[in-house]
Amino acid sequence: MPTFTMEEPLRLESGHLLSPVQIRYETWGRIRGDKVVWIFHALTANADAADWWSGLVGSGKLFDPARYFIVCANMLGSCYGSTGPASVNPKTGRPYGPDFPRITIRDMVTCHRRLADHLGIGPIHIGIGGSMGGQQLLEWAASEPARFAYLIPLATNARHSPWGIAFNEAQRMALRAGIRSGDAEAAQMGLEAARAMAMLSYRTYQTYKTTQAEASDEEAYHFRASSYQRYQGLKLRKRFDLHSYYTLSQAMDSHHIGRGRSGLEQALSAIESRVLAVGIQSDILFPLEEQALLIRHLPDARLAVLDSLYGHDGFLIEFKKIHQFVAAFLDGRILPHQRNGNPARSFPDAEALPGSETF
Repeated sequence: MPTFTMEEPLRLESGHLLSPVQIRYETWGRIRGDKVVWIFHALTANADAADWWSGLVGSGKLFDPARYFIVCANMLGSCYGSTGPASVNPKTGRPYGPDFPRITIRDMVTCHRRLADHLGIGPIHIGIGGSMGGQQLLEWAASEPARFAYLIPLATNARHSPWGIAFNEAQRMALRAGIRSGDAEAAQMGLEAARAMAMLSYRTYQTYKTTQAEASDEEAYHFRASSYQRYQGLKLRKRFDLHSYYTLSQAMDSHHIGRGRSGLEQALSAIESRVLAVGIQSDILFPLEEQALLIRHLPDARLAVLDSLYGHDGFLIEFKKIHQFVAAFLDGRILPHQRNGNPARSFPDAEALPGSETF
């Protein structure tokens, strides 16, 4: 997987200069005119979109390398090859750890833009990303309103909510408790606890009721839901850096495309792309009202609402449904209002939103 090393230091939104800066990325296919697809990953994913979005990226799939040149870059601050807290601080010769400077979504987008220049990419045909990936997509579109022909933000928002910030701070409290203990094992257990908290925002009551209920009414001590939380925490501990998790959660809190642009409405109204905003009916972390806000103010936007048992994580799981309505959007077809588990469902208030159509 290639790595882009920036020639110039990166001036962060905070004013801090970061150097050297490396961005790990992956591409599929070959550059063919305006047929570029840029995929943005979420909080703990990486540049290998063909792995974590295997149902959508690859030969014969929605994003086929035979049709498109596809790019996915590991975000600044992550631990999968891009510069972040696990990288060596040239001033000390040791990993930055908690001394890594605070970054924002806007800083990540600056890295994406420099990578695009390095790859010789001008206009981008399709930008797509979910959750924190969608935040990066919208920030880039706000900074360059004509860069993308099509935008497909999934389960995301124009500004991170107080609710989302509260979830992130609760997780950071667990991380800080472990880090400040001075015990390496306690710090890693803090990461496990943080991930277990996050799972409650990614899924729903119905998800746990359906997938983690006890098989027997006689169990009194050992519960599937408990073991599932521990498993999710341990799984992240094995693959992710705790300081990157802390840094990226703070970056997510910073997301506000209206900052310095006269507010959200002004920033959204300047975007020239055709937009399909995808919401998930059961998402409690990025609820439908956040996608409704997007299409209310974007000049050329539509809304698709996905019915999923899996809450926010539906954008990582419901490959077939996402494929169906994204393909319809890109082909210029208008889907009828569909319900009861069909690919897309109309949002109750969507018909009242000016300048939008509803899938």
